[in-house]
Amino acid sequence: MANVALAVHAMATRFELVLHGEDPVHLRAAGEEALGEIERLESQLSLFRPESEIAHLNARAAREPIQVSPEVFGLLEHAQRLHAESGGAFDITIAPLVRCWGFMGSSGRRPSAEELAQAREKVGMNLVELNGEERTVSFSREGVMLDLGAIGKGYAVERAIEVLRDAAVTSALLHGGTSTVYGLGRPPEGDQWLVAIEGPKTGHSGHPGEALSKAPEAGSALAMVPLKDEALSVSAVWGKSFQEDGKEYGHVLDPRTGQPVADSLLAAVVLPSATETDALSTALLTRGAEGHETIANLRTGMKTLLVAKVGDELKVEARNMPSGLSRK
Repeated sequence: MANVALAVHAMATRFELVLHGEDPVHLRAAGEEALGEIERLESQLSLFRPESEIAHLNARAAREPIQVSPEVFGLLEHAQRLHAESGGAFDITIAPLVRCWGFMGSSGRRPSAEELAQAREKVGMNLVELNGEERTVSFSREGVMLDLGAIGKGYAVERAIEVLRDAAVTSALLHGGTSTVYGLGRPPEGDQWLVAIEGPKTGHSGHPGEALSKAPEAGSALAMVPLKDEALSVSAVWGKSFQEDGKEYGHVLDPRTGQPVADSLLAAVVLPSATETDALSTALLTRGAEGHETIANLRTGMKTLLVAKVGDELKVEARNMPSGLSRK
């Protein structure tokens, strides 16, 4: 049995791929084609590449309908459905809020009430019109910006896995930035791929360390998740943040309120579609404990896990997620 490992840097993260099979030459060729698909999608979906279709939309769609490729239109339709299903917690128009809070290329700042109100007027899928007959996209006002950061990586993973399947690869593990991972088939040594979900880091930069340090399992594995032809996505608040007047503000923003997510720390979702796990883990993190049941019931067989603050304690809730540490 041959093992081939490959990697590429795309979408501001590192994608790593391990393939198993009988023919290492075939595996390498298939793996390189799969990673090439991820790079192609970055050039199509990136907010920051001027030549991408998304950048083109952001620059012109408020002035005229812009025709896009069938695959981009299909992804935008999918994002529109997920927005409706999640009650607005998943929203690809969130870019004006990210910029307003100073998290677009910087470490963040607290906006004024007026700045926040102006940004919120530019956020919402109701401001995006998708014309299926013409395959065009238009914005109803200036300043609307699409950001596929919470779905693009999962979509790229899903498309790369399709490339591997078309090449008759039957055993592979692919992850993007360790936040979305797909287990294709099974590993040589077992029936399923086992992927650990790490617990919140004590004193991490995304949320107050005092609350996290009270968790007995802080920094340990919250769950060992078996994957077989399934994807796992994890969304978490740690990362970019800033402090002001003794309060910490993280980079994960609730598009419904314009405010940083305050009580949820980590959300994980398992489904056959990496596109959906990427988006719905963000939605679950945003909705928090009150919306956990709603999100968990959106798909039959979905597995979910949520870590949230309750006072000074951490509460771990799981739905169908195998874990000795998780509790419903």
